[in-house]
Amino acid sequence: MCKECGCGLVNHPSEGSEKHHEHHHEHHHEPHHGHTHSKETLQLLEDIMKYNEFQARHNREHFEEYGIYAINLMSAPGSGKTTLLEKTVELLSGKLRIGVIEGDLETERDAERIRKKGVPVYQITTGSACHLDASLIHKAMHKLPMDQIDLLFVENIGNLVCPASYDLGTHLNVTLLSVPEGEDKPEKYPLIFKVSQLVVITKIDLLPYFDFDLEKVKSQIQKINPKAQIIALSAKTGEGFDLWVKFLEDSYTQYKKFLR
Repeated sequence: MCKECGCGLVNHPSEGSEKHHEHHHEHHHEPHHGHTHSKETLQLLEDIMKYNEFQARHNREHFEEYGIYAINLMSAPGSGKTTLLEKTVELLSGKLRIGVIEGDLETERDAERIRKKGVPVYQITTGSACHLDASLIHKAMHKLPMDQIDLLFVENIGNLVCPASYDLGTHLNVTLLSVPEGEDKPEKYPLIFKVSQLVVITKIDLLPYFDFDLEKVKSQIQKINPKAQIIALSAKTGEGFDLWVKFLEDSYTQYKKFLR
C-alpha cells in the first residue's frame, strides 16, 4: 500500500482533480507526539481505503448500467501495456467497441498512441501519485462515451506495488510481466499477482536473449495464485494473441450473460 512505497498521506480522493492528487508529508520530530501522529496517519489511510471501496462499487454500478466490461491493466513500466492495447484494438476491430483510460504521472503520449487507433481515450496524469484510484476512474468515465463502449481498458501507472491495493471498480485485473524484467518478479512482488485473474507474459520473442525460464515463471505464478490464468504472447510476432483475444471475447460473453 502507499505507506510502504512512500506516498504516505494523500489528499482524500474526493478532493481536487487528478492533476492535484498529490502527496503531503509532514515530519514531526517531537518525541511526545510520535504515537499520536501514527494513529492519525493510520486512521487517514483507513478512511482513504474505505472511501475507495465505496467509489469502486459505484463505478461497477455505472459499468453494469452501460453493459461495459472493465479491465485493469497493471505492470512495471515498459512491460508493453500500450503496445498490447494497440494490437488488441486492431484485432477486435468490428467485433467489440473499445475505450481506454490511460494513467501516467505526466504527458499524454500513451493516450495519443491509442487515439490514433480511432478509439475513445481519456488521459489521467497524477503528477506524483504512483497509482490510480476509484475516484479518478469515476471522473474519467464521465469524459468517455459510455454508451459506445463494450470493453474499457484502464492502463494503470507502471508500478508493481501500489496499484495492487486499489480496487478501481473494474471486473478483471490483468498483470503484465515482460521477459526482460526477469523471472524473479512474481516472488518479489507477490501481491499484484495474487489479485490478478490473468497474468500476461509479454515479449516472449526475446526469450532466446534473456535468462528467463517460462515454465518456471508460470509455476511461480500458479504457486502464488492457483486460480490465475496465464497467457504468453509477443506483440512483435503475434504469437499468443489468439489466446488473448479469445479470452477477452469469452469474458465479455460471460459478463453479458451475467447481466441478463
